[in-house]
Amino acid sequence: MSLESINIESLLKSYSVTGFSMALIENGELKKDEQYGLLKAGKCERVDRNSLFNACSISKVSAAILVLKLAEDGVLHIDEDVNKYLVSWKLPQTTMQKVTLRHLLSHQSGISDPDGSFAEWQPHGKIPLMAELLSGQTVYCARPIEISYEAGSDFRYSDAGYCVIQQIVEDATGRSFEDLAIELVFQPLDMNSSMFFQHPPKAMTRNIASGHDQQGQVIQGDYPIYPYPASSGLWTTPSDLAKLVIEMIHALRGDSKIGLSAESISDMIKSQGNTSWAGLGVFLEGTGDQVEVSSLGWGVGFQSMLVAYPQKGTALIMMTNTDSGIHQLKGMMGKIYYYLADFLQVEENK
Repeated sequence: MSLESINIESLLKSYSVTGFSMALIENGELKKDEQYGLLKAGKCERVDRNSLFNACSISKVSAAILVLKLAEDGVLHIDEDVNKYLVSWKLPQTTMQKVTLRHLLSHQSGISDPDGSFAEWQPHGKIPLMAELLSGQTVYCARPIEISYEAGSDFRYSDAGYCVIQQIVEDATGRSFEDLAIELVFQPLDMNSSMFFQHPPKAMTRNIASGHDQQGQVIQGDYPIYPYPASSGLWTTPSDLAKLVIEMIHALRGDSKIGLSAESISDMIKSQGNTSWAGLGVFLEGTGDQVEVSSLGWGVGFQSMLVAYPQKGTALIMMTNTDSGIHQLKGMMGKIYYYLADFLQVEENK
């Protein structure tokens, strides 16, 4: 089924989604980007291709690309003991197995997120320093981050692991994670609508999607801010995320814009450790030329979904400003994903 045959306006109503934006990639290039619905319920402003959505955990894909870029430049090594790079804070060493960036990127580092941690920023307080957060000195993570199981022995999804990655990047370079992501990834790829912010730039405030709950009500404060850029702090658009995916596709073909090798991206989309579905910053299904690469974003008032077949040069990126309360595959985005199965060649993996 083609995109033209999908009644997206009808799906918005059926699934009570306020605003929706999507991008479709074919042959390693942007084929189409479309937008529907409203930036904010009860207002007239409609979503357009420059409307910003909270990427939530899809932020981890851009973080992985940045780490791989720094590894290509010789600043980092993904199989080195991370404490070699950490200065502002050290990861307590409680096991024989040294923790590496490979472990952190694939959620196999031995770190488990403390209960109740990594909520959205409370506007009455200051954005915490990452070292403070990792030391358990903030309301966002009240317990120090430590190793709770042998690195490489198990998979446990971890926002804390990506906070450690952010601290590694900053300690190894002496620069902020946000500035490096913009300089080394976003700017070279012309991702001009991708950013991290505590307070949005004035020029962008009128085009930021407000988050909505399951009942379609605007969330308190309009949208959340997560003070963990590498883990969940990215604000972007599907067409900008498409540029990131296109970079992955082209890098596999030896034509990277930012200096990534085919070997780096091949490693990124390869099963890591003892977990077949975990790549570096992404999740996997299938192998070889049939591998499906994915990432899901789900936070207060927002959901998003990125699915790509890098070897085939196809991808689908979708973002909504509504938390439907159900998994993406069971809602509107899942419906579109399965509608486009023939285009994406999903059926070859199922």
